[in-house]
Amino acid sequence: MLKVNKIEQIRRAYYVEGKSMRQIEREYHHSWRTIKKALASPGEGEYTLKEPREAPVLGPYKAQIKEYLAENERLPGKHRLTGHRIFQLLQKEGYAGSESGVMVYLWQLRKDKRKVKVFLPLEFDPGEDGQVDWGEAQVILAGEQETVQIFVLRLCYSRKIFVMAFPTQKQECFYAGHVAAFAYFGGFPRRLSYDNLTTAVKRVLQGRNREVQERFIQFRSHYLFESHFCTPGAGHEKGRVEGGVGYARRNFMTPLLEATDFDDLNEQLRQACRQDDQRRVDRQAQTIGEAWQQEQPLLCALPPQPFDYCREVTSRLNGYSQVEVDTNRYSVPTDRAMAEMRVKLFPFEVRIYRPGEPKAVAVHPRCYGLQQDILDPLHYLPLLAQRPGALNHAKPIRQWRSKWPAVYEQLLSELQRRYPDGAGVCQFIQVLQLHQQHPAELVEQAVIQALEHHCPHPDGVQLCLRQLAQPEQTPVTLDLSEHPQLVGVGQQPVRLELYDHLLQGGQNGN
Repeated sequence: MLKVNKIEQIRRAYYVEGKSMRQIEREYHHSWRTIKKALASPGEGEYTLKEPREAPVLGPYKAQIKEYLAENERLPGKHRLTGHRIFQLLQKEGYAGSESGVMVYLWQLRKDKRKVKVFLPLEFDPGEDGQVDWGEAQVILAGEQETVQIFVLRLCYSRKIFVMAFPTQKQECFYAGHVAAFAYFGGFPRRLSYDNLTTAVKRVLQGRNREVQERFIQFRSHYLFESHFCTPGAGHEKGRVEGGVGYARRNFMTPLLEATDFDDLNEQLRQACRQDDQRRVDRQAQTIGEAWQQEQPLLCALPPQPFDYCREVTSRLNGYSQVEVDTNRYSVPTDRAMAEMRVKLFPFEVRIYRPGEPKAVAVHPRCYGLQQDILDPLHYLPLLAQRPGALNHAKPIRQWRSKWPAVYEQLLSELQRRYPDGAGVCQFIQVLQLHQQHPAELVEQAVIQALEHHCPHPDGVQLCLRQLAQPEQTPVTLDLSEHPQLVGVGQQPVRLELYDHLLQGGQNGN
């Protein structure tokens, strides 16, 4: 097949230089048919095989490959044979060729069946639509690289985005992401589109019908927005937000974000979302922030109270004053424990309540590990005061002891020296109980002062603690510039004869 430079040479000889086709054939050594094609078109002709090339190695197995592909059409997506697996099966049947030869033939077969997908361009009105999705991302959290789940809500008109990271995609995180996004936007759109998330959809029915989770119905009823669930496998129905997940990973979280905890991480993500308002989307006349100014007043108003997004369960107390949730056990104050406790699970903390009481008796950071014990040593101090001999072996105290200040060990040794036979341990436990009403830093300073003042006992520590909490105030000097008659009061010399005069009855008006 001739290249374009040879075609140009032939066409120039014929049309410009006036040479005949026979002369061109003789001078350039091309066939008459080739010259005729070059004169008909200045571009390269399409190369087509008159007959398929022989495939002596793969040829005998082509029919079997077609059978595998036909069988694939009847199998679920995740159970279909890959090209590599087809190559392995052919090898068992005696195929001695390369894997690349199989892959090329598979590509040729699939190319003929491949359909080009086209979609309608969509346009949205302000305040009408938003889209929600989850995604994964890598971050450096407290010095360790971890996988986090990112919740993304994007408004369709302005394209303003909200991104928040969670440890998991559990139900309480799903609703917490919505509540935080609505507060960030100062409202919410009239309709939200979702994939068929199990946190919202219990079962996908025929067509667009869905059996929705009761908790999601409560959430939707609280805000009164409409929900739309996409057709399974039709990601184009929610393409903007799915593109937003990838956009957030590439632009907000690359290179990997470094954060001390989730609060720090989510504050960095909010800042990135605010900076994104300056971006102008391709083929849009205004920036995201300018479009947002038009959309925000048209969002639905927030209800007086946000949705209570926690997950609530009831758990029985075990013999160690703990409740178990999701295989993890959380401690409860021994003097407030009941047989059954009410537990509220938030994305980042666990709150434990006595039945019928509005105030939590214990609050713990949420643990997403398995079979972990989350113990607060303060919860066990009332029981330890009754059993002081367990000080060295009580697990919560041993965990605390590995981290508490060295001055506590100094105080314990001094108390045991002064008060043997266990009395010193009892007094030390009384000092530890001060943590229940005072900050740990303040108690530590009080212990240090008590040791310095040689009063290492609970009363001495309490005195130092009271002085630290309420330091003496410097007396204020009175300004008597406007009352000159009072200047010098209290500074005049003492006249003892006035007392004699007073005893005599204070006569003569003096």
